[in-house]
Amino acid sequence: MLTGFLREGAQQLLKQAIEAEVAEYITRHAGQLDAHGHRQVVRNGHKQAREVQTGIGPVKARQPRVDDRRLDENGERIRFTSAILPPYLRKTRSIEELIPWLNLKGISTGDCSAAHARSGPRG
Repeated sequence: MLTGFLREGAQQLLKQAIEAEVAEYITRHAGQLDAHGHRQVVRNGHKQAREVQTGIGPVKARQPRVDDRRLDENGERIRFTSAILPPYLRKTRSIEELIPWLNLKGISTGDCSAAHARSGPRG
């Protein structure tokens, strides 16, 4: 039961951290418009969910998709890459490293009260 509770809490923290990271990226570039006045950086749904293996078992992660239409100096499209959930991350060293790192990113344990409330006793 404790492992399930910890896994749900870690999953909720990861979700909040990823959402905050994407929101900050989009807000930072909100003023960049094309010739028609449309934003160059917008959200575009979510990527397919994936599991990241942690020290307490698999944690599901679903990352928002970012459509960045800006071009770099070589004419290539700029792509958003999450620092929290890199494209090929499938395994963390341990959950003990994940939670403090998420807290450093600005996600406090008080933010996962909804996960705590849902993970009551199970029969």
